[in-house]
Amino acid sequence: MTGRALHWVYVWEFPVRLFHTATVICIATLAVTGLIMGRAWSLADAPEAWESFWFGWVRFLHFSAAYLLVFSVVFRLYWAFVGNRFSRWREFLPVKADQWRQVWSALRVYLWLSPWPREGAAGHNPLQGIAYLGVVLLMLFQAVTGFGLYGAMSDGWLPAWFRWVSPLFGGDMLLRQWHHLAMWAFIVFLILHVYLVALNESKEHQGLYRSIVTGWKRLSS
Repeated sequence: MTGRALHWVYVWEFPVRLFHTATVICIATLAVTGLIMGRAWSLADAPEAWESFWFGWVRFLHFSAAYLLVFSVVFRLYWAFVGNRFSRWREFLPVKADQWRQVWSALRVYLWLSPWPREGAAGHNPLQGIAYLGVVLLMLFQAVTGFGLYGAMSDGWLPAWFRWVSPLFGGDMLLRQWHHLAMWAFIVFLILHVYLVALNESKEHQGLYRSIVTGWKRLSS
């Protein structure tokens, strides 16, 4: 972008930034508490379980984060129809031939097979849109499998809707394995996401880190 006039553009609206923050907090909470629940250990110096209830609090945090994440995803899907052009559903579904050319172009750039473009996208490029759509679908998968596991032990109206999930997957053991594998998919995505954000910022200098907080990105005319 050297030699071009720069200006600030309001890209990420507050609901989008709030969803991003809530997603990070929820996934981190779910991953940590899920690992504890999947392979709990005893605390040598802890009092009796009925006195401390520490594992009960772990489960409470896990289920609370799950509910918050589900409602956040539902709200984000709603915002995909009412938000600005950078947050609309079209940003996540490349339907035109030119968008698919951009997908392959971005993939070649990220794999260091092509030189970095002089100017980055204002919002998501089509490859990023596909990746984020995949993450939302993965969240929905985790919600379905998680509530499927929770449905057998809860009298709540929402978990009860998902009691059909466990038989579909062949029982709680297999369902739990799929739920666990999907968690590691989130962790892999997080590592790639942080790396690519840092890479984009080092090449394009659009103020990506600031935009997560303020919503404004620096673009060239």
